Amino acid sequence: MAADRFLHRVPRTLAWITSHAHRWHEWYIDQRFGAIDDDAQLGRRGEQVAARLLRRKGLQVIAESESDRAGEIDLIAIRKRPRLMVFVEVKTLSTTRPGHPADRVDENKQARITRAALRYLKRQKLLGVACRFDVVAVWWPGDEPHPTRVEHYESAFDAVGIDSFFV
Repeated sequence: MAADRFLHRVPRTLAWITSHAHRWHEWYIDQRFGAIDDDAQLGRRGEQVAARLLRRKGLQVIAESESDRAGEIDLIAIRKRPRLMVFVEVKTLSTTRPGHPADRVDENKQARITRAALRYLKRQKLLGVACRFDVVAVWWPGDEPHPTRVEHYESAFDAVGIDSFFV
């Protein structure tokens, strides 16, 4: 008798689990790799998507929107083995106009990021650590709840400018 009641509930239970699986998956991803704030400005949401991508690739994000007088670095991440500092510039594009978001990281922007990275490494006493400069391009049309495309360019550029350093 008890087995009949159990078997009668199985289809309803499976239907409920199936209908809630997407929400559970989203909750798990948010907990493991970081949530995306739907109320944040577009650039901030793009940085959150980029941080999630870096965490999925095994990097540990240690700073977001790190800035000083030399400039701003959107994300700073580390890889433990072999030890590597990754300075990430995130470019988010909200329109479908032609052009790549990463094209907006011109030589002047690269020089500012290089100066800011060098100052960060000096402040943290990490000048001997290898580093690279990445760019994450995010396409996020205004009417979409999620980005339509995300591309990660590792070692997108070398240190640029008078303050460039060798790794």
